[in-house]
Amino acid sequence: MLSQPTIVIFFLFFLQLTSSSHGYSPVNNPPTTQPQHPCRGPHHNSYPFCNTSLPLRTRVQSLISLLSVDEKIQQLSNNASAVPRLGIPPYEWWSESLHGIAANGPGVSFDGAVKSATGFPQVILSAASFNRSLWSAVASAIADEAKAMHGLGQAGLTFWAPNINIFRDPRWGRGQETPGEDPMVASAFAVEYVRAFQGEYHRDAPQRRVLSDNNGDDDDDRLMLSACCKHFTAYDLEKWGQFTRYNFNAVVTEQDMADTYQAPFRSCIEKGKASCLMCSYNAVNGIPACANHDLLQKVRTHWNFKGYITSDCDAVATIYEDQKYTKTPEDAVAAALRAGTDINCGTYMLRHMKSAYEQGKVLEKDIDRALFNLFSVQLRLGLFDGEPESNPFGKPGPQDVCTQEHRNLALEAARQGIVLLKNEKQLLPLDKHSVSSIAIIGPLANSTSLGGGYTGVPCNPISILEGLKAYANNVYHAAGCRDVPCNSSVDFAEALSVAEQAEYVIVVAGLDLSQETEDHDRYSLLLPGYQMELVTALAEVSIKPLILVLTGGGPIDVSFAIKDPRIGSIIWIGYPGETGGTALSDIVFGYYNPGGKLPMTWYPESFTSVPMSDMNMRADPSRNYPGRTYRFYTGDRIYDFGYGQSYTSFTHKLLSAPRKLSFQESSNARRKRNERDDALNNYVYIDDVPNCSSLRSHVRISVTNNGHIDGSKVVHLFSKALENVKGSPEKQLIGFERVHLLSNETAEIGFLVDPCEHFSFADQRGDRILPIGYHVLISEDIEHIVSINISIV
Repeated sequence: MLSQPTIVIFFLFFLQLTSSSHGYSPVNNPPTTQPQHPCRGPHHNSYPFCNTSLPLRTRVQSLISLLSVDEKIQQLSNNASAVPRLGIPPYEWWSESLHGIAANGPGVSFDGAVKSATGFPQVILSAASFNRSLWSAVASAIADEAKAMHGLGQAGLTFWAPNINIFRDPRWGRGQETPGEDPMVASAFAVEYVRAFQGEYHRDAPQRRVLSDNNGDDDDDRLMLSACCKHFTAYDLEKWGQFTRYNFNAVVTEQDMADTYQAPFRSCIEKGKASCLMCSYNAVNGIPACANHDLLQKVRTHWNFKGYITSDCDAVATIYEDQKYTKTPEDAVAAALRAGTDINCGTYMLRHMKSAYEQGKVLEKDIDRALFNLFSVQLRLGLFDGEPESNPFGKPGPQDVCTQEHRNLALEAARQGIVLLKNEKQLLPLDKHSVSSIAIIGPLANSTSLGGGYTGVPCNPISILEGLKAYANNVYHAAGCRDVPCNSSVDFAEALSVAEQAEYVIVVAGLDLSQETEDHDRYSLLLPGYQMELVTALAEVSIKPLILVLTGGGPIDVSFAIKDPRIGSIIWIGYPGETGGTALSDIVFGYYNPGGKLPMTWYPESFTSVPMSDMNMRADPSRNYPGRTYRFYTGDRIYDFGYGQSYTSFTHKLLSAPRKLSFQESSNARRKRNERDDALNNYVYIDDVPNCSSLRSHVRISVTNNGHIDGSKVVHLFSKALENVKGSPEKQLIGFERVHLLSNETAEIGFLVDPCEHFSFADQRGDRILPIGYHVLISEDIEHIVSINISIV
């Protein structure tokens, strides 16, 4: 993804490669009737690497040994070249599947038998459901459609999703692509997405079907598809001030790295078993991420990562051209390869690796190591198993794309994620039978482009206007603003005229990709242009209190609307995908009771005085730095993380929880602790706690729906240390569950609390510490004190 015009044109032509922005939608490869596979008979199936009875390592090493240096180098690109003499066709590694099959990568084409794919809600809205099973179901559905498109030659098998960076700053243009600001939620989403997408939960998945003779190593299991955790790491700035993602150096403390930035990636690899990791553009503490040996090798040595590492597109080029980290392009490709970057999205390695090899900056064994990681994943995907009929995951076809089942799932995901932020005097839901007319106003009211970034071609997108027409006979419409930037009030008059005719007015305001997207951050948290003035003007003429619908993935300062009694309800719909119009209408008219909760803090406009380039999570009063995310932020809020209303009311009761937990510490461990840190002995290092598992205990909470409407409730359980330990979070999430309750129904929810994991945090060296003394468990209006004691033996 180069910002400079350095790409040689003939390489783009002959190699059919792209080195443009990762968000750029290139010209798709021409469709084929079926994908090409190596090891096809009768001439190219006799090589040892085609022999499925041999161990994976043997097959991979055999393949590598047959390649010349030039042939090896031609594999170090997202568009890997063919090796005709071995019967190996070209392979495109870059396909996208963030919240449905997307058109961003050259591996995907909608110019074939499949013309569209289900457009699920953008990730930030799905995250608002706080529903693990929903996340898994969506990923499985996307995988089915991906597999079907691959069988038609319209997609690859390696997809670069999910995006699990922490939504650290509300201005970030790609926060919409993430599961939000909490590392525990991002970790849970990553695990569910990757496991489901790679086929672990697939109906046709073989029971622990591993490649031959791999000693039971889980990382050699057969893959249905390959998922990729991105962007590694501390990547959450696109373009702000003099900083761009290409030249930005993220200065991150060891403390924040350990308990915030790295947590989702560690879970994605250790628990999700992801087969791909993408290194990011930015530098981390002075070293470009794709050239950071310590950073990339840790995932293999400490987290047991067995997949391949790809650069972002073209993050290898930025090492030299933007970060100025090396003196020559050859040094850049050598640094990336030696650090552990296996494949370059783009052409930089293709153009400079041979000269780096000839200059002795790269050894053939370095290239072989990268190829081993790449070919291992391809073998696990079954690409070298001959005829595709041998794939154990079945052969889905066009009939498995845009199915009614998938569209229903997309609708359910949108409905579960939508958040009701305000509902004065129970304005909503509206009664379909008593509403005489509705005015729907806003530049996105009649838009079917509600998917957000990394969207493909949706099956049958429904606009909000179209969705409302299914419930009301008299629906009037006006744009109010010609587009989302809303730089003119010239169309206000028409909107006001339409509003005066209707009993109820719904205004669709907020953000779209003109305001927040890849390579574009926001500078303000207010509604764009004249949108605020439009909403206020409509509230003045509306007969009934106005209903404000907010689009977009980033937080918006709508304090004016919260305080205005003429604005009765506020609903956040994010980017709801192709069924968004139906989902919103279901909620407005009470056919679905909203239960979504915000997965990120909504900050006031004053937060924009905080430099976006400051990566510190913890507050620092000495420099008026308020911190970031609900875990450390100490300033004012528009809405809290986890906030969301319902049409019904719930009560909570603590049924059981521990009051006192204790463990024994040897005098040797106490002496060791004192030697490590001369501070007060009000915490212990997790590594020194004997039998951490013995401290685990269960917390049970009952939830009752006290209203006359069925509804879903998301229960969050937080912890907070009452001891004054430097760097401890304001509070931190330790568990969440979503439960659906009928009217007057009660359910019990259980959480397994592990103090060593849930009550701990990283110290300034990045070591995990557990405060001794009192901790409080928090859930809604429940607060329960737990003491942790230590005795010397």
